Amino acid sequence: MRHDEEPDDPRRRVLIQALAAGLFAAGFPGSNAMAFSLFGDRPKKLPPGQSIYRITGQATVNGKEATMETRIKPGDTVQTAKGSELIFAVGTHAMILRSDSHLVLEAGQQYPAPTHKPEEKSSDDSPFSMVINGLRMLTGKLLTVSRHSPMQVKTVTATIGIRGTGFYLEADSDLTYFCTCYGVTDVVASADPASTTTVVSYHHNRPLYITQGESQGKNIRNAPFINHTDQELTLIEALVGRTTPFIFPNDIYNAPRRDY
Repeated sequence: MRHDEEPDDPRRRVLIQALAAGLFAAGFPGSNAMAFSLFGDRPKKLPPGQSIYRITGQATVNGKEATMETRIKPGDTVQTAKGSELIFAVGTHAMILRSDSHLVLEAGQQYPAPTHKPEEKSSDDSPFSMVINGLRMLTGKLLTVSRHSPMQVKTVTATIGIRGTGFYLEADSDLTYFCTCYGVTDVVASADPASTTTVVSYHHNRPLYITQGESQGKNIRNAPFINHTDQELTLIEALVGRTTPFIFPNDIYNAPRRDY
C-alpha cells in the first residue's frame, strides 16, 4: 500500500489541489459550485428504492455489473475495478468505495424478523432488512458513515468495533490505515490482541496504521491524515439525510493541522 500517493479520482485531485492553493478559503468566486460540480449535483437523501448515487468506471454487486438501478443490501459483496468508484447507501449507512476494492456487507442479526399480515408485503427498505452487522474489507479503500449502528469491521490485520461513526480505511494484506473521522472506535490488531486502543475523535483526531509482525503490543501506531476529505463526508451523510457533526462554513475544508 502506498500512503504517499494522491487519491485516485482525478476530480478529487483537482479539488484537493484547489483547496491546497487556498482558492476556497480565499473566497474564490464560484468555489462552492466548483466543489459540487466536481462531486456531482448538490447531494440530498436518496429516494426510497435507490441505493446508488454515482458509479465512476466499473463496479459489481455479487459478481454482476452495477447500474444506477442496482439495489445493494446487507449480505452483498461489492467490488470496484481499477480507476473506478462507487458511492451508495444501505439503510442508514452511506459509503464511497474507491478503486480496486472488495467489500462484503455482513447482514445484521440485531432485530427479530418482523411479522406481517398475509396481505402485507415486507419492504426491502425496512429497518429489519437493511441492518449491517459488519464489514469485511478484503482489499481497497472505503469511506463510510453511520449513526447509532454498532458493527464490526475486519481487514486482514485489524478488527475494529464501530459504535456509530464516520471512518476511512485502506486495507491490504499486511497493513491497514484507519481514520476515525468522528465518533468512537475500538481497534485491535488481528494477530496481536495486546495491540489495542480506543479512539475518541471529533475531527480526524487520531489516524492509525494497524500492522502485523511487530513485537507484542507494537502493531498499532499513529498515522498521518490521508486521502479523504470533509466534502466527501458531507456528501455521503446527505445521502442518508444527515449532516456531519462538525461544521465548516460555505463548504470550506481545511485539512486537520497536527503533528505526528
